[in-house]
Amino acid sequence: MRMASSGLSAEQHRPVPFYRNVKVLAVLAQIAFLVLIILLFWILYSNMIRGLRIANIPLDFGFLDDTAGFAIGETSIAYQPADTYARAFAVGVVNTLRVAGLGIILATILGTIVGIGRLSNNWLLRNVAAAYVAIFRNTPLLVQLIFWYIAVIRRLPRVRNAWGINGVILASNRGLAVAWPAAAESYRTWEPWLWMGLVIGVLAFVARRWQLARMDRPGSALPHAFLAAGLTVLIGALIVFATTGTLPLTIGQPVLGGFNFTGGAVLSPEFFALLLGLTIYTAAFIAEVVRGGIQSVNKGQVEAARALGLSPSQTLRLVIFPQALRVIIPPMTNQYLNLTKNSSLGVAVAFPDMFNVSSTIINQSGRSVQMFALIMASYLSVSLLTSLLMNLYNSRIRLVER
Repeated sequence: MRMASSGLSAEQHRPVPFYRNVKVLAVLAQIAFLVLIILLFWILYSNMIRGLRIANIPLDFGFLDDTAGFAIGETSIAYQPADTYARAFAVGVVNTLRVAGLGIILATILGTIVGIGRLSNNWLLRNVAAAYVAIFRNTPLLVQLIFWYIAVIRRLPRVRNAWGINGVILASNRGLAVAWPAAAESYRTWEPWLWMGLVIGVLAFVARRWQLARMDRPGSALPHAFLAAGLTVLIGALIVFATTGTLPLTIGQPVLGGFNFTGGAVLSPEFFALLLGLTIYTAAFIAEVVRGGIQSVNKGQVEAARALGLSPSQTLRLVIFPQALRVIIPPMTNQYLNLTKNSSLGVAVAFPDMFNVSSTIINQSGRSVQMFALIMASYLSVSLLTSLLMNLYNSRIRLVER
């Protein structure tokens, strides 16, 4: 009996062959998959190098120092056709960041309003918000951009018959002109006060955070920071006005000058159409994100707020929305990334964004590989930076369990 037991024990302790070991097989499968991926990339890279060698195109970025030789219709930084390809690409990047930044701000505001409207007790408001989401979320963005550009903006009246409030906002087939602050002669004297306000605002933010942590009380330090910075800047403006007799900022009003508007900020038809399309399209998705976040809050929170005597607006602002943000922020980040990448559709309305300018550079230089690498690296950098900022904010508002 003992001999049988010892034989069985030896059989149990015998090592499993490697070809039957699950862990070993899993590692071998991963190694094989990795080798296959490397081989695939090597084949694609070798094919690319072979094609470039046949076309006599070097794989470098020295061409960016060559003269661009083409004009760009809308520039946010100084640019001339005699500048380099690198400068032209920088213009496209700045244009993309400009439309994406404004689009994110406007889409967030509009989407939040529509999302709250979807839960309104008012029958008309609730159904109008639902119709908005259904229409703009279920039609292609490219179709919407072309519609806004050709069927709406290009059909607006001429400059002389522009719609709007004279000196405030005017819309015509030349775009949208709005009143906008402009630097006056005393702006340089006031500029140090802006930097001083920034420093004081940061110090006030840090001090308030330290005070709240010491008292173990919840709260936000941003209102105190903005108040301190704003008062500093305002005091500086008053001192500059008292010493120079002019305010550092004036309001530039759009007026008709020749065949277009002068003064204020003028948005070209292409920029206006792209911004309008991206804002309205993305806001429809953000509205559903906001609605879902609000509905995720326990109804007991609302009942408790009512028991404390809070009004509906106070309940939404102080109780529901702070808790809903934990659910809203992650999908909201995806919509911000989608808006930034969708800005490449500006080529459909002739807006000189990064992709449009890069296409012109490719047509002239033939450096498609290098330019597409720059395009992908630029979009990737913007997306990673946006994700980082949103994740940092999400980590600050998340619920910490004890």
